[in-house]
Amino acid sequence: MGAMSIPGHLELPRPSRLLLTVGWNLTESLGLPVVAYLIAGRLGGGQAAGMVAATAAVWLTAAVRKLATRSVPGLLMISALLLTLQTALVVATGSMLVFLLQFPLANLALCILFARTAPTGTPLVAQLAAEVVALRQPDRHPGLHRFFQGATWLWAGIFAASTIGLAVAMAVEPEKAFLLLTTAVTIGGVAAGTIFSALWFIRVLRRCGLRVSFAQA
Repeated sequence: MGAMSIPGHLELPRPSRLLLTVGWNLTESLGLPVVAYLIAGRLGGGQAAGMVAATAAVWLTAAVRKLATRSVPGLLMISALLLTLQTALVVATGSMLVFLLQFPLANLALCILFARTAPTGTPLVAQLAAEVVALRQPDRHPGLHRFFQGATWLWAGIFAASTIGLAVAMAVEPEKAFLLLTTAVTIGGVAAGTIFSALWFIRVLRRCGLRVSFAQA
């Protein structure tokens, strides 16, 4: 009957460990840089100092991860590369225009990153699913692999649309309105992409005859 009817299952950690894994990854990639940025800002260093502190925090975390586990999670590496790009732009010029330009450029970088891995054997969404939520596949399922490729293209498209939208907003909106719009676009895009991806994933599981179980240990 073809690849779509191959039986199998996927495995997630127990709910408590799953929450811990997700929380730990988000803390490393997002929480620590934000804390470092806020501390530098409170010390009166300004935006540039905050960006430098955030970048230093995420690269230090990556170094600790490398020493402790001999690998760096994809989400942490993405955060490090984006912050490095943004910090370089802000520090090099000190221009408010460049500070605002970092937001569409960051989305463009994410678009390229997702698009580059989408047609490969290791699409980025599959890597993030394995690292962030510890999703394990005993055997790579063809239908599931196509989903991960498609979902990676989906996120590339989301970031491409965000890039275009923010570039247009930057040209026509005042600074404060642009920053608010950036927050709304980022949160809205990530939320919509996550919900759509989750519903798509559930549909693929049903079509492929796959089930998700929680690890016993």
